[in-house]
Amino acid sequence: MSISNPHHNPQVMNGPTTPFSQFLHADKYRAEGESFDESTNRIASALTDGTREQFLRFRGILRDMRFMPAGRIQSAVGSTRNVTAYNCFVSGIIDDSFVDGEGCIMDRAKEAAQTMRMGGGIGYDFSRLRPRGATIKKLGSKSSGPVSFMQIYNSVCQCIASSGHRRGAQMGVLRVDHPDIEEFIHVKQEKGVLEGFNLSIGILDSFMEAVEADGTFDLQWGGEVYSTINARALWEKIMRSTWDWGEPGVLFLDTMNKQNNLYYCEQLEATNPCGEQPLAPYAACLLGSFNLTQYIRYAPNDDDHPDAIERAFDWDQFQADIAPVVRAMDRVIDISSYPLPQQEVEAKNKRRMGLGITGLANAGEALGYRYGSEQFLMFEERVLMLLRDEAYYASCELAHELGSFPLFDSELFLAGAFAQTLPPVLRKAIELDGLRNSHLISIAPTGTISLCADNVSSGIEPVFSTSVTRTVQTFDGPTEQLIEDYGFATWGVEPTECKDVTASEHLAVLLMAQRFTDSAVSKTCNVSPQMKWSDFKQIYMDAWKGGAKGCTTFNPEGKRMGILKAEPTEGSCEINPETGRSDCQ
Repeated sequence: MSISNPHHNPQVMNGPTTPFSQFLHADKYRAEGESFDESTNRIASALTDGTREQFLRFRGILRDMRFMPAGRIQSAVGSTRNVTAYNCFVSGIIDDSFVDGEGCIMDRAKEAAQTMRMGGGIGYDFSRLRPRGATIKKLGSKSSGPVSFMQIYNSVCQCIASSGHRRGAQMGVLRVDHPDIEEFIHVKQEKGVLEGFNLSIGILDSFMEAVEADGTFDLQWGGEVYSTINARALWEKIMRSTWDWGEPGVLFLDTMNKQNNLYYCEQLEATNPCGEQPLAPYAACLLGSFNLTQYIRYAPNDDDHPDAIERAFDWDQFQADIAPVVRAMDRVIDISSYPLPQQEVEAKNKRRMGLGITGLANAGEALGYRYGSEQFLMFEERVLMLLRDEAYYASCELAHELGSFPLFDSELFLAGAFAQTLPPVLRKAIELDGLRNSHLISIAPTGTISLCADNVSSGIEPVFSTSVTRTVQTFDGPTEQLIEDYGFATWGVEPTECKDVTASEHLAVLLMAQRFTDSAVSKTCNVSPQMKWSDFKQIYMDAWKGGAKGCTTFNPEGKRMGILKAEPTEGSCEINPETGRSDCQ
């Protein structure tokens, strides 16, 4: 089937076209007075090596919005502002000391302030802090526990936002075996508490096995067992909180580490604020997403009816775009500013990036595949397999040209669980040429960049609503604007709205994405308020057994919605009503 020239395709973009998206892109990502085309010139010039061919090729990808770097890259590279090009970081290890020692609580809070001040979100593992009531021998007093110390970081986040900097985004993680886990589960069930945090529990395989067996599980810290509890009873409390409040999410820590490409040189204990990037201490990740709607083309239906048209996906163009994007994103690592020197060392030793997709629902449904259907999953599989393979090939070529990332070890890398899923010919290329980047694929939520692209469906999520009304702050004051779903506005395709997608369909899309993702996937499984309680809990069990690295659900009629309907307090993180969690874009 021949495909028409994309430059004559009526839906191909040259920047945002709707007033809301134009306003949002200018407000978030461009300097005062800078046009969209000028911003793509700035970014392409900074991220290519000076050859005109590379510049024009990458600029064309940006101008058509076929690939959209994450917000920090769009606003930072080539600009005069001292901000980082990285969206997300994980804190250095927080040791069990308030002010003494390099990894003490207050030193890490100071580092967090510097990171957020330069535009980065940050995740923390608080599991090393002793539980509430534990003796502090040095002071002859009792500890107030990790949850109380999280308030320090929450205050830092709100102060950074209220002082005129980008609003902060944070992820707080506590292991499921920590003695204060029940306090952590319930802490955000009161308005105004830890609003600068998303929360996730670090789940261990041993805990999930105990839940399955209806066995006991030890809560422990520092080698001491504080209590032995019934695993299912604790699981029930976790599930009830996620049903009612949308938090905490869960991170499957053992899966994260077993599937980590760098299993041989790092330990993963936390993620970025949206959960798609499990990261080692001081690590960061560059994010960006291919906008699948911009690969939908009109093509002749068949030879007998040449005037009839149907929509098709331009696989050749998608494949051709991946290598120049990998090359450009790799360059960000070398030119970016870093809030902390430890972050720069970590980034350059591993050269992580996280390429993903957005507009999956719009693109799949434009081709006639209902979200979550078998045909839709086959389309998702083909897209992500091509993205994974071409990104790794491109990284091999860069390694041949510029060298592998410093911590690359061919034998150990190829023995890793994820590397063993790569095609044999690709594994051979890695063995021969090395690899420039330790990680290449990550599925982010893409909230703001998707809105900037005329409201394409976000990440791998279904369309939330065919149309929504948003308040836009303009020079003349706030105005209400109706924003239509991209697929409906462009092609007249009635989307399968989020409320009509079953939990099993949400989960199937998540697990398909995780198969081809070397980092993790940010996805919220929106659930029906009428679903059976046993079916709801089974989502998480099936996610664990299916190889997901995390899982988040949202019940639109849960108790959290009462809080979401109230106006957010000044300086707090914005809450996404689709997920009940802080929006990370």
